[in-house]
Parts: sequence; structure tokens; C-alpha cells
Amino acid sequence: MDYKDIKIVFFGTPDFAVASLEALLDAGCYIRAVVTAPDKPAGRGHKLLESAVKQVASDKGLPVLQPINLKAEDFQEQLRAIGADLFIVIAFRMLPQSVWAMPPMGTFNVHGSLLPRYRGAAPINRAMMNGETKTGVSTFFLSHEIDTGDIIGRRETDIAPEDNVGTLYDRLMKMGAELAVDTVKDIAAGNVKPIAQSELEKELAPCPAPKIFKEDCKIDWRQPAVRVHNLVRGLSPYPAAWTVLSDAGAKTTVKIFETSLCDTPSSMPGTVTVENGRMWVDCADFRIEILSLQAQGKKRMNTTDYLRGSRLSEPLCE
Repeated sequence: MDYKDIKIVFFGTPDFAVASLEALLDAGCYIRAVVTAPDKPAGRGHKLLESAVKQVASDKGLPVLQPINLKAEDFQEQLRAIGADLFIVIAFRMLPQSVWAMPPMGTFNVHGSLLPRYRGAAPINRAMMNGETKTGVSTFFLSHEIDTGDIIGRRETDIAPEDNVGTLYDRLMKMGAELAVDTVKDIAAGNVKPIAQSELEKELAPCPAPKIFKEDCKIDWRQPAVRVHNLVRGLSPYPAAWTVLSDAGAKTTVKIFETSLCDTPSSMPGTVTVENGRMWVDCADFRIEILSLQAQGKKRMNTTDYLRGSRLSEPLCE
């Protein structure tokens, strides 16, 4: 079967999904419809904001469905009426079985990790926060439990020391788009030999990747410097690691975007040293240099500029 004849419904919402949608369209895949999140009010005027996927789909003249309830019978009737052969899901809500089991060729997902590692909502962040040196993307057929279905394909990449989650996200977004197209072609050609994730668990032990909350982003200076450094990398530029800078009784929340490891032993965790326009904070074992930060209500800036406009005496990070 020619892959261009496969009737596809694409499910996705953010820019990570946009890259795959555009790659599928550029490859000539037959996208019959797109399912994305409902428009949401945003900003002071509460103007309705369309998802990134909807904007692209509308520009391409594709039918767009925006269900509030994925189990609603009217939505599922609309899906059945499309007569799709295959569903593709990228950065979308968890689908009920009544939806993912609908198409005869199945439903596959593009996930931002080398499954079975980092199942969950934040695989890219968590891999970097944990100091991984390799990660990748996977396609797999949906099953009953989230991110546990049989794997169709994977692509691997190194995590470079200079990477943060922003650069890694962009790279995996592109890799995921390429893998999505290759997966459609393999399904059409009958070349797919799905592998149960349980067969890979000796090589890649399962590791959870739960959603990131504000408290996950708070820096604990009692941790080793490498762990603090990886936390900053894994949350930069968004949502950003943060700390509370306390100076002469005044406290302010500061986001930390970039750090550098040092070989200077620390004294007391949280102690801040400022010298010649540079700033270091003591961790459990070594100092770490702060290179880029943002005080509450201010713009992001390098440390030298930040110190030029502040009056730090004997500050501590909490």
C-alpha cells in the first residue's frame, strides 16, 4: 500500500506536534482531519487563543475538531464518519480506548524519550534533570496504560554538556517529525515489527517522567553541584529553576537559567560569593557559578548586569 493513500487523523496541540504535522504534510501524507484542544482565553482581554496545531491546520485548510470530552458520543461519531485508517497522537491528552482502538491500522504516538525510560508528561526535562547523556524519540502503538505500548521505532541523540532543555526540545521535535513520517511509511510497507517494552527493560530500565510543578523547580543548595547544574539545564529556559535570594533581611525570588560547574570546595550550602561582577553559590560539595538569572518583576540578564543594578552585601540563597 502506498503510504500516501493511508487516511490519517492527527491529534496534537503544541509546537512539538506542529513539526510532525508539517513533516507529514510535506511528505504527502493524507491528513483527513486534525484533533486539537479547544481555544482558550488568554491575556488581559481574555481573547480566545488557538493552539499551535490548529493555526497550522487552518492555514492548510484541514478540518479541525476540538472536543471538550473525548468520550462524547457526538465526537466519536464524527471520528468514525471520517473513516480513517490510522491515528497519530503527539503531545495530546490521554485517549480513551474507544478512540485509540477505532482505526484498523491502529494509533501510534511520538514520545520524547527512549522508551521504556521516561514514561510520562515531562520526558525531556526529566532526562536532563537526571543527568542523562543520551535520549531520543520513540513511536509506539497506544495501549491501555500510558506510554507502555509496543515500540515501532526509535531514534537516539547525545545530550551535550552545553545543551539545556530548550535546545534538546528543538532537536527532539525535529527527530520526532522525521520518525513520524518514517513510521507511516513502514506501516504502509508492512515493515513494522513492534517490540514489547518489557523486552527492552533490561537495557533501559523504566523511569518515570511526571509533570513538572513549581516545587520541582526550587533549587536545593544542599544537593551536589552537578545535580543543581542539571536541574537548571533541565528547566531552562522554561519553566526555569528558582531560588530565594535573601540579603540583609530582604527576600526576592530569582530564576536561574545558566550555571557553570567549578572545582572550588564549598563551605555552607546556599552561601553566595560575589566578586568582580561574578556570583557563586555553595552547594553540598562545590561552588557553582551563576551566569544568567532573572529577578522577580525584572527581565532576564547575565550576572554582571544583574549585580550592577543590585546592592548585595552578604546574601544567602534559600
